[in-house]
Amino acid sequence: MPQTHDAKSHVGASLKGRRVFVTGHTGFVGGWICAALNALGAEVAGYALPAPEGRALFHDLDLANRMTSIEADIRDTDRITTEIQTFNPDTLFHLAAQPIVREAYKNPIETFDVNVMGTAKVLEAARGCSNLASMIVMTTDKVYRNEEWVWGYRETDSLGGSEPYAASKSACEQVVDAYYKSYFKPEGIAVAAMRAGNIIGGGDWADARLIPDAVRAFETGAPLVLRNPTAVRPWQHVIDVVVAFFLLSDALNGNDQTFHGGWNIAPDLEDQKPVGQVATDFASAWGPEAQVKIEKDDSIPETSILRLDSTKARSQLGWKPVWSLDTALIETATWYKHAVSGSNMSDLTDHTIRSAVAL
Repeated sequence: MPQTHDAKSHVGASLKGRRVFVTGHTGFVGGWICAALNALGAEVAGYALPAPEGRALFHDLDLANRMTSIEADIRDTDRITTEIQTFNPDTLFHLAAQPIVREAYKNPIETFDVNVMGTAKVLEAARGCSNLASMIVMTTDKVYRNEEWVWGYRETDSLGGSEPYAASKSACEQVVDAYYKSYFKPEGIAVAAMRAGNIIGGGDWADARLIPDAVRAFETGAPLVLRNPTAVRPWQHVIDVVVAFFLLSDALNGNDQTFHGGWNIAPDLEDQKPVGQVATDFASAWGPEAQVKIEKDDSIPETSILRLDSTKARSQLGWKPVWSLDTALIETATWYKHAVSGSNMSDLTDHTIRSAVAL
C-alpha cells in the first residue's frame, strides 16, 4: 500500500530554516516559490538566466535583495556544479527550462539542450552534495503521450511528446528517473517530478501565454486575440503549485522513498475549461473595457483536450486547489491591476502567500 503524507501540520514545515537551491528563480513560478520560501524562513539560493529588463516578477518582488541570486546558464557545466555543491542544499527545486511551446517549434535544438541536458547537468551537480535529502523537478502536463482523451491523464499513463516542447519535457523526466534509480535511490535521496497544468497568477510577463497577453492588450485598450479558443486545459493558480512543492518536499524529506516519481497537480474537473471561456472570464474580472477577439491559427498543432487527474496528490499528499478558477482569475486580475498602477508588489504577493497558505 502506498504511504499517505500527514498534511495536518503547517505546509513546508520540513523546509523551515533549511537550505534550498532553486533553479529558474528569475521565472514566474520560481519567483513565487522563492517568495514563499522567504516567508517560510528558508535560506534560499537561486540560479537562472538574468530576468529580462523591464517587467519581470523577479524585479516586482525585489528578489535580488531577498535571497542569494546567481545569474548563469544551467548548460554551463562548471558553473552549475560549483554553485550547487558550494551551497550544498538540503533540498533542490529544479525549474529552469525553456517553457514556451511556440519557441520550442522555432528553436528545437536549444529547447532540447536546456530542458534535457540542462536537467542532466543539474542532477549530476546534485550528486556531489553531502546534505541533499530531496529534489523536485518541475515538468508539465504535456509529458504524456497525446491520446486526446476526455478524461485526465494519470501518473501511470505513458509519457510521450509529439512536438518539441512536450518531447523535451518527457525526455527530461526519463533523465530524472534514470538518475534517481542509478544514483540517488542507493544514497537514500528522494527525487520527484511535478507535472502541473496551465499556471496562472500575477507576475507572469512571458510572451505567448494567455494571461500576460491579455494584460498587455487590456492595459493598452486593444482586444486579446485568441488563436485556439476551443482548446481545453487544466488551469490553476500558481499558489496551488507552491503548496504542492512544499507538501511534496515535506513527504520526501521524511525519507520515505514511496513518494518518488511523478505527481500530477491539477484543478477540479469543472475548472479544466476551454481557452475562450477562461479568456472571457478574465476579461470580465479585468473590467468592461477588456475585449476578446478570435483569429484562428492552426499553423502550430496543439492538443485539443488536455486534462490531468490529481487523485494521487489529493489522497497521498493531502493536496487540493487553494482557489476555484473563478477566484484565481479575480486574484490574478487584481494583482496585475495593482502592478500596472505602480503598487508595492512584494508586499502584496507576500500577503497573498500568507493568507492562502498555512506556512
